[in-house]
Amino acid sequence: MSVSFRFIHAADLHLDSPFKGLSKAPEAVRKGLSESTFAALRKLTELAIAEKVDFMVIAGDLFDEADRSLRAQLALLQEWRRLATEGIPVYAIHGNHDHLGGKRAQIDLPPNVHIFGADKPSGVPAYRRSGELAAYVYGMSYGERAETRNLALSYKTVAEAPFHIALLHGNVGSNGAHDPYAPCTLEQLVGSGFDYWALGHIHKREVLHEYPHIAYSGNLQGRNPKETGAKGCYVVDVAQSGGVEMRFVPLDEVRWLEADVSIEGIASERELLRLLERRIEKCEEKESGSSLMLRLRMTGSGELHRLVSQPASLAAWLEQLQESRPQSFSGPWTYIYDLSSTTTSPMNWELLQDEDSFAGELFRLGANLRHNEAQWRELAEGAIADMALHPKLNRLGREKWDTLPKEWLQQAMELTLELMAEDGDRNRRA
Repeated sequence: MSVSFRFIHAADLHLDSPFKGLSKAPEAVRKGLSESTFAALRKLTELAIAEKVDFMVIAGDLFDEADRSLRAQLALLQEWRRLATEGIPVYAIHGNHDHLGGKRAQIDLPPNVHIFGADKPSGVPAYRRSGELAAYVYGMSYGERAETRNLALSYKTVAEAPFHIALLHGNVGSNGAHDPYAPCTLEQLVGSGFDYWALGHIHKREVLHEYPHIAYSGNLQGRNPKETGAKGCYVVDVAQSGGVEMRFVPLDEVRWLEADVSIEGIASERELLRLLERRIEKCEEKESGSSLMLRLRMTGSGELHRLVSQPASLAAWLEQLQESRPQSFSGPWTYIYDLSSTTTSPMNWELLQDEDSFAGELFRLGANLRHNEAQWRELAEGAIADMALHPKLNRLGREKWDTLPKEWLQQAMELTLELMAEDGDRNRRA
């Protein structure tokens, strides 16, 4: 007989995750980042208690390292004991970051916690607070970091269970941006007989399928500039009829964001700085309550293009913006960690397309190169050939020279055309 129940689906806690490359950031920022994964964990506990969930599932990477720190282990133990006093069980697996082959302290877990082993998938019953059987939860931890087997194929349901929840830390659909651990296809999960696949490993939350529900909850706390936006967990309500409702709840203590600011129509440096300040204020209003790690990117076409393309100008404005927002230990703060520009010159590209001139020829060549990858690579490789042979320059630029980004083409065209225009102006004045 089926009953209604509520559970939390979380994953990728990455407790005690290091934040690198921020040695120049203020102490409050460094402290806030180092504490952020622990703060998100505490919020997870508070949410479970406030929502009166029947149980919680965690789909791997509880810790950031296989040789997990004692601090991280004790912090997790403390939160699980808090859940034990509230009668909330926890079902968890370990993933590639915290596989069972790593070193860990010999700490006795509270009786409300069940960690699935690494030998084979197994299932255990999960109950409502009132005692009725709600579901079976299934899982399998990693025994070592590089788990390349398709673990999902070995998961089997228990016949008497009213609802089936499977925990899997892996790459569904061969997402090329992530390590191919425990790879499987969406079709395999859909046809497996499970009602809910609680996924971990990929830090972007996403519902891949409904009925059966197959979802990545994402991580609790963003750990670098690539992990932007709100991070948290799903609160899942299962009706007696089997209907599933998922609600995302943000839990991150520090939020990584990117925001664009167009220079179109901006005529002065002072006006641009006011615009950047207003953009920061809007981000703070929208993300109220969270500390922000903010990257600003200037876009569009305008008179200030040459100025905002100069590294010295960007560095000076970044320092000014950082100083305008002092960071505090007592509440949310905003730290602008990067200011960049992808602006373009305010040229009439449509006229250049048909112009019978050297500038027109240059524009048409660039347009052809944008659509011809082989021709672009041949030209670019020839242009950097001498630098690539230089031992020091090759080490410094190897990464970008391997990819040969198309932005170089646009930047080269703009710079050449601007210099030609300036040279023409000087000749006319002479």
